[in-house]
This record gives sequence, C-alpha cells and structure tokens, in this order.
Amino acid sequence: MGSGLPFASYMVEPDAHAVIAASIHAGHDIRDDLASRLALSDDDRLREEDPYTAEWTECAPARIVVHRSRFEVDVNRPRENAVYRTPADAWGLEVWRQPLTDAQVRDSLQEYDTFYAVVTGILDAFVQGRGGFVLIDLHSYNHRRGGADAPPDDPAANPEVNLGTGTLDRVRWAGMVDVFQEGFKDAGFDVRENVKFRGGNFANWVHSRYPTGCVIAAEFKKTWMDEWTGSYDLDAHARIGETLRALVPRLSAELGRALT
Repeated sequence: MGSGLPFASYMVEPDAHAVIAASIHAGHDIRDDLASRLALSDDDRLREEDPYTAEWTECAPARIVVHRSRFEVDVNRPRENAVYRTPADAWGLEVWRQPLTDAQVRDSLQEYDTFYAVVTGILDAFVQGRGGFVLIDLHSYNHRRGGADAPPDDPAANPEVNLGTGTLDRVRWAGMVDVFQEGFKDAGFDVRENVKFRGGNFANWVHSRYPTGCVIAAEFKKTWMDEWTGSYDLDAHARIGETLRALVPRLSAELGRALT
C-alpha cells in the first residue's frame, strides 16, 4: 500500500477540556519507495499495527493521529531505534526484501522529527494557555500470538485494558490514574496497571519535557477484534469509545485539581 495520506493529522478544537487523545500506531499507509522493498504482507503488518484506534481519539477536543505505518517509522520508540531494520526490531519479522538505503532512513527520520516538532507546538500551547494537559495515548495489543486457532493468552497476564504509567509521576498524577481506572472498571472492563506494558517513548518524551503534562498510555487487548483477520466487532469497539468520551470531563476536572 503506497502513501496516499499525510504522515499524521492534528486537530485542536476550542473546548474547555485540556484533554488530548493520540493514536500513533493506527496507520497502515507506507511511502511508495518503501512499499516496493517490503517483505511483509499487508495482513502481517496490520496484525502489529493498531487498526481502528484512530476513531477513539474522537473522544477528545484535541486529536493526534499517525496515518503511516509503524513499519515506516515508529514514533513510540527512541529516534535511534525508530526505523525497523532487522527482525530483532520487529518481533522477529523479516520486514524488508533488501536493506533500506541511507536516504530512505534519513527520510523516515525526517518524518519522525517533524512529528515531534508539531506535537511540541501543540503541547506548548496547552501549557501556555491552560497550565497543563492530559494526553490519552491509545494503543491495542495482540493476545493470540500462537495462531488464528490457538487459545488466547492467559487473561491473568493480559488485562482487557493495560494502563502504562511507568514514566509518569505516580504521586502527582495518582488521581488521574484512579479516574481512568474507575471509569473503565465501572463500565465492566478488566483494567490493570503496568501488567503488559509500562508506556513507550512517546509518553516518556512528554513527561520528561512537560512537568504539568500527564500521559496515560492505554493498551486495549484485541478482544474487540480478530487480530488474524482484521475484522472487528462494531459494538465492542463503540463501547470503548463511549467509555473514553465519558471520561474526558472527569479527567479535565482532575487535571484542574492536580494543577492547583
């Protein structure tokens, strides 16, 4: 699939809530010069991406969505590791038929740099105008890696919702995490903290740069979709979106308390 979309889109609507929702692994597009070198099928790429998570960002007045595949450049990894070059970088998958050229890597890293520059402008504006922000970093994860017909992975180690809080100030933002957890528990979800993931580079970068910014990295187990076929349950997907939407005013109110 060649690149018919921009690398990412950014939208900030006038609203009282200083809440941002980001979906940085939703993209499946890839630049034409890279597509011709791919060894992976579209289905194999899609399995490791986060399809349908972009729609969840509609819960918030400010939204960041990456349209290009993480196999082009992964903005949730440190810059030096953002371009997958070997199977070790990509869950053992052989990504490329032949190595990328220096120019191709350079172009991908330029996209990475541009993304972070634009996000810096957005977050700076929130801090200057409202004192801080809460950013919901939306992801999904596989739990049937043994194959399409294999049993799902042990639920004890794979919560429906994993909150990655490994890089935030857990004392300062305890109320924010509690609000998020309680909202999903009240909606009937199994939600736990730092069981499967602790948050990636994007959250770490935000926290290191913005002391008044809180990132909650939310990983949703793909029980609402079939990770092997790519099909999804519309009602189950909508239930997550509705829960997120109901949380936005509560998170905004908790942010106000945390900043006073």
